Amino acid sequence: MAASQWEYFVEEFGSFWIAPKPQAIEERLNSLGLDGWEVISVNHRYGSNRVWITAKRPLSTTTRRQRSLPTDNW
Repeated sequence: MAASQWEYFVEEFGSFWIAPKPQAIEERLNSLGLDGWEVISVNHRYGSNRVWITAKRPLSTTTRRQRSLPTDNW
């Protein structure tokens, strides 16, 4: 059996002054789920209003192809 290959996604919610609303996080989690992402961790640092969500999904042939193409984002 071949080892699974994954792609990962990390998103930050909130800011130094404003905590994220639970409804906004829930909506984003549902959106990620519809796109095939599985949340693997949610982190909140004590004394901070920021929340980090880490998700993964299987690396598909299409995604692998997109990652290998040159990009102007650099």
